[in-house]
Amino acid sequence: MVFFKNQFANVVEWEEFRDDMIFWKWSNREIKKGSRLIIRPGQDAIFINNGKIEGIFADEGDYHIDSQIIPFLSTLKGFKFGFNSGMRVEVLFVNTKEFTVKWGTKNAINIPTAKLPGGMPVRANGTFNFNVNDYIALIDKIAGVKNSYYVEDVKLRITSILDQLLMKWISKEGKDMFNLQANAFDIAKGIREDLDMEIINSGMTITGFHIMSFSYPEEIQHMINKTASHEMIGDLNKYQQVSMTDGISSGKVKGGGAASDMAGMMMGMNIANEMMKNINKNQDATAQANNPTQETQRLNFCPNCGEKTGGANFCSKCGQKLV
Repeated sequence: MVFFKNQFANVVEWEEFRDDMIFWKWSNREIKKGSRLIIRPGQDAIFINNGKIEGIFADEGDYHIDSQIIPFLSTLKGFKFGFNSGMRVEVLFVNTKEFTVKWGTKNAINIPTAKLPGGMPVRANGTFNFNVNDYIALIDKIAGVKNSYYVEDVKLRITSILDQLLMKWISKEGKDMFNLQANAFDIAKGIREDLDMEIINSGMTITGFHIMSFSYPEEIQHMINKTASHEMIGDLNKYQQVSMTDGISSGKVKGGGAASDMAGMMMGMNIANEMMKNINKNQDATAQANNPTQETQRLNFCPNCGEKTGGANFCSKCGQKLV
């Protein structure tokens, strides 16, 4: 009967492996005597019997199931293979790596703000990371009813609540609606904690959440840029001059050469006036430093009799001239 010894033997391995697959279940087949288990790098193999974990094998390698695996199964240690019968269990293969997923808001999120009655429309994008950390919860909530699970399944679950979490954490603590990027770290930290609570009961954990950028509608972004330019210039006249220069260089100041020449002349006059004002201010400051006013030269006490002068030109006691 040696000829028939291993004719029913099979290989238990992850047959449909994909990088974006979180787990895959080998099921609905009997494991015969002489069968082998193959575990590749980045995989764990979990033997399940009647919904309960019999054993978890994490080391990569090629194993003989009857001699190297069964002795370590919790309730199947003494299982004996028959000639025509085998062991019917499920083997769940789990991808142990950390997954990185890109996300982005499909539509603008209207964040409530007092400055805009309809809310501030904001878009955002970034990445999040997760991995499997609890096999019991994973089997109880997902793997018990599914034969495979993909990164896209987790992404859909995350993005379905992401808009609400962005709104929650952007609105919290009065974040500056016009400079959200400055608060991106704090916003991302809060969202990561909330997302982790959302999926932790399913045997997975969010290991990282990052916001790459926020974006606004074109008209809002234009307003932000103008405001930033104004603050950098710090002077309305100079801001007007820069705007006029931009208009000439971009061709927005129209009306032929005369219009452009007139605009240029006005701009030059304004710049010249500003330069003269700055020169006069500097000259006045220099003159004041070199020639102190009379008030700063007056003595507080009479040098003749010591009487307090009170800033007068002459001493009230002895008549000494003080200036």
